[in-house]
Amino acid sequence: QVQLVESGGGLVQAGGSLSLSCAASGRTFGRNAMAWFRQAPGKEREFVAAISWLDRMTYYADPVNRRFTISRDNAKNTVYLQINSLKPEDTAVYYCGLFKYNSGYSSVADDYDSWGQGTQVTVSS
Repeated sequence: QVQLVESGGGLVQAGGSLSLSCAASGRTFGRNAMAWFRQAPGKEREFVAAISWLDRMTYYADPVNRRFTISRDNAKNTVYLQINSLKPEDTAVYYCGLFKYNSGYSSVADDYDSWGQGTQVTVSS
């Protein structure tokens, strides 16, 4: 069983930046991708970005307007999400998840498990 713990959220003003972390412990990940999702009140969990484990390929919900950067440190078993130029609409609980399968990735939340407790990001205008 893999345990994921997110951290780094907080209250920031619009235009600011945050760096979120997702620390993993437990069994090894194998070739599973990891992803960040977010969930605003009353809304479904929304894909933000994913990163493969071996070749570090990255995937984004909005690859053109790249305010989000996903990265990882294998030695620390940690995945990061850098968010720049924060907007009030970025306010949400941010979760990291482990892809259920050994290859590929998905933007569908049901394809991930081992969710952490999430970290709250609040952006004031």
